[in-house]
Amino acid sequence: MTSEMSIRSSDAPLVERAEDARGVVTLTLNRPDAFNALSEAMLDALQRCIDEAGANDATRVIVIAAKGRAFCAGHDLKEMRTEPSEAYYQSLFDRCSRLMMAIQTVPVPVVAQVEGIATAAGCQLVAMCDLAVAANSARFAVSGVRLGLFCSTPSVALSRNVPRKIAFEMLVTGDWVDAEEARTHGLINRVAADEDVATEVEALVASICAKPAVAIRAGKTLFYKQLEKPIEEAYAGAAHCMACNMMAEDTLEGVQAFIEKRKPDWA
Repeated sequence: MTSEMSIRSSDAPLVERAEDARGVVTLTLNRPDAFNALSEAMLDALQRCIDEAGANDATRVIVIAAKGRAFCAGHDLKEMRTEPSEAYYQSLFDRCSRLMMAIQTVPVPVVAQVEGIATAAGCQLVAMCDLAVAANSARFAVSGVRLGLFCSTPSVALSRNVPRKIAFEMLVTGDWVDAEEARTHGLINRVAADEDVATEVEALVASICAKPAVAIRAGKTLFYKQLEKPIEEAYAGAAHCMACNMMAEDTLEGVQAFIEKRKPDWA
C-alpha cells in the first residue's frame, strides 16, 4: 500500500511524498516549470520531509526524484534577486547547507534518482545523497562561475565525491559532465537507459531493504563519522560500532544462519 502527502505553498505542491509498505519514502520535487529550482519554500519543504522520514523508525530508504526535464537547476535566481543583501544571502545559503547536512545525517540511505540536468545546488544535492542513479541523458554541472559566482557550497559536496582535479575543473569552467563521466568520477553509482531509471533505483533499494535495518542505520552513521577522523580514531569508532552491531538480534540471527548454511529469518 502507498500513502501520499504533498507539502504545499500557495496551493502548489512542491514536494510530493509517497511511502510503500517496506518503508521506502520517495520525495519528488515538483516545480517542473522552474526546473525544480530550490526556492526558499522548496528548501523548507524538502527539509521537513527529510526530517520527518528520518525520525520515523519504519523508514528504510529515502529516494529523491523530480518531475519534468530537470532534476534540479540549483537555487532560484529570480527569487534571490528580490532581496540583494549579504544578510539575506547568508541566511539562504545557511538554510541550504542545513538541508544538505540533513541528508547526510539522516540515519537511512538517501538515493538520488536523477533524470535531466542537475546544476549548481542541484548537483550539490546529488553529491550529498548517499547513492545516485542517473538516466543516460542526465547531465551535471556546477555552473555558477558562468554567472560570476563560484559554487562554493556545492564545492564542499563535490570535492568529497570526485577527485580533486576533476572537482576543481568543474568548478572553474562550469562545463557539463555527462552521466557516464559522472559515474567514472564517482559522482553517481549507476547509469541506466532513460526508460529504466526507476527500475534501476528499485533494484538498488530492494538490495538495501533485504538487509537488517540495524546494520544499515549504524553503518551509515559510522561511515560519515570515520571519514572526517584521523585513522586511529576512525578505527576506534568502527570497532565500537561493530561490537554494538554484533549484539543486535538480527545480526546474531544472520551470523547463526551463515554457520548453519540457511537463510536468515529476519521476518
